[in-house]
Amino acid sequence: MFYVYILKSKSLGIYYKGYTTQPEIRLNQHNNNESKFTSNRGPWDMIYLEKFNTKKEALVAEKKIKAYGSLALLDLINNPERNLLFIK
Repeated sequence: MFYVYILKSKSLGIYYKGYTTQPEIRLNQHNNNESKFTSNRGPWDMIYLEKFNTKKEALVAEKKIKAYGSLALLDLINNPERNLLFIK
């Protein structure tokens, strides 16, 4: 499975969008400063997670999400039909 995720920095309030096959490991990498963009900008919370069957689907969704404005991004984050984090 492939996942598109959105992180929010607790310290700066900024967002980071990406895709992965292992969301928990990827979040740890971001929080351990193992990612160039997110390094020293955390700690990070995963606030959005959506599952896809193929890498291509995930990459297309990631590209769309990266183009969203702030209102569209907040609508997506708060959508319980798409955000797997509502299920937990």
